[in-house]
Amino acid sequence: MRAGRRTARGVGRRSIGFRAPWRVFRGLSTLLTLLPAVACATDLKVATWNLDWLTDRPLGDPALPADVRPRDAADFARLRAYAAELDADVVALQEVDGRAAVARVFPPERYSIHLTRDHVVQRVGFAVRRGLRYTVNPDLVALDTDSSLRSGADITLQLPQGPLRLLAVHLKTGCFGGGLARSRRPACATLREQVPALAEWIALRQAEGVPFVVLGDFNRHMDGRDQLWATLRDTGPLVRATEGVSSPCWGSEAFIDHIIAGGPAQLWMQPATLRVLTYRETDPAWKDRLSDHCPVSVRFFVGTSP
Repeated sequence: MRAGRRTARGVGRRSIGFRAPWRVFRGLSTLLTLLPAVACATDLKVATWNLDWLTDRPLGDPALPADVRPRDAADFARLRAYAAELDADVVALQEVDGRAAVARVFPPERYSIHLTRDHVVQRVGFAVRRGLRYTVNPDLVALDTDSSLRSGADITLQLPQGPLRLLAVHLKTGCFGGGLARSRRPACATLREQVPALAEWIALRQAEGVPFVVLGDFNRHMDGRDQLWATLRDTGPLVRATEGVSSPCWGSEAFIDHIIAGGPAQLWMQPATLRVLTYRETDPAWKDRLSDHCPVSVRFFVGTSP
C-alpha cells in the first residue's frame, strides 16, 4: 500500500454503545434541527461492479477469448447472493453479455436492466431497483474509438428532488498509471483518445448545472497528479469517492473502479460511506468464478445542502 493512503472499509455493522445523558440530549437536539432537511432527502446507494466476462455463452464460443471460463449455475448463484448482499439502489455494470446473463445476478422482479446497444460481449449498463423511475439517454458512443471498445451507458434518475444523471463507463485497460499525454504504449494511446469524449460529457453537465455521477471501471488509478483525473477536473469541481484510499478487493490495491460526482451531486455524495464488498472466497482461483473486481458503493443523500 502506498504511504499516506488508507484501505477502504468492507461491509460491516457498527455497534452502538452507551452515551452519557447530556450527549444523548445534544444529539437529539441536533437531529431535530436537521430533521426537515433529512426528511425531504433521498438516501441512494450507488455502486459499480465489473462482472468479468459475465456471459451465458458456452465454453469454446468463438466470441470468447480462449482463456475465459464461462460460469456454471453455482457461480451465478454465488454472484446473485452477493448482489443481494450489496443491496444497492443503482449498480453500474461492466463486462456483461446481455440481459439474460445480468438477470441471473440481478433478478428482474427486483431490478430493471439497461444496457448499451454495443455489439460486443463486454457491454456496459445499469441495474436499477424497481420503483426508481429513470429515462434512457443516448449511449456515449464516442468512447468506442475503434469499434471494438465500450460505449458509455447514460441514464437519468427521476427522483422526487429532481433529475440525477448517471454515466457508466468502462475505459481501455492496460494504462493504469504513469504519464498519459506522451506515452507510446498502445493502451495509453487508446485511453488518451477516449479522454476528450468523457471530459466533454462532463463539461456539458457542468454547463447545464445538473447533478451527475460518472462511475465504472476507469482502468486508471487516478492518484495524486494523474493526468486523466486532472483533465476531468479541468471541467469544473468534482468529488471522487475513492480518493486517498486503497481497495481491499483480493488484497490491498489501488482503485481502478471509481465513483465521481459533479454539480449539486458533489454535496450529496457521502465519501465516508464508501464500501467495498469483498468476497468470502479468498483463494485467487475464485477470481475466474466470481470476478477480479469487487462491488464498490457509496451513498448519496439526494436533496441535502450544506
